[in-house]
Amino acid sequence: MNSFREFINHYMNSWRSSSLVEMEKVISKDFHAREIRDGEATDYGYEQSVTGWEQGFHYAIESGSEWDLHELAVFPLHNAEMMAIISASMIIDGRKTTNANLFFNTFRKNEDNGWKLVRSYIEAGVPTENLNKVQINL
Repeated sequence: MNSFREFINHYMNSWRSSSLVEMEKVISKDFHAREIRDGEATDYGYEQSVTGWEQGFHYAIESGSEWDLHELAVFPLHNAEMMAIISASMIIDGRKTTNANLFFNTFRKNEDNGWKLVRSYIEAGVPTENLNKVQINL
């Protein structure tokens, strides 16, 4: 999976299928994240991220919910880094949730030509109606 397009498609499919095994492979051991929820910032690393994915995936599988993911933008940051902006919400009992999380994910290509998630900035609880107004001009 040398191209970033192939990688991001795989990443999104792993997320949609709630595959913790695949997600763990993608997250760098040096991962750093900041999540803003209700105006409060929380910083965390690899272990907390994997625990969060495990809880989210468990909920999705147990409840029969689906992930509603939308790639809003993908662009290069540096020579071996790409950013993907992704909105994530859920479909529960056939209804979309009214809030989403907005992920600004930075991926870095490593020595073996694979991609790893190295940083995330997440805005949690964004009203989905606001995401319909998103315009990204790059």
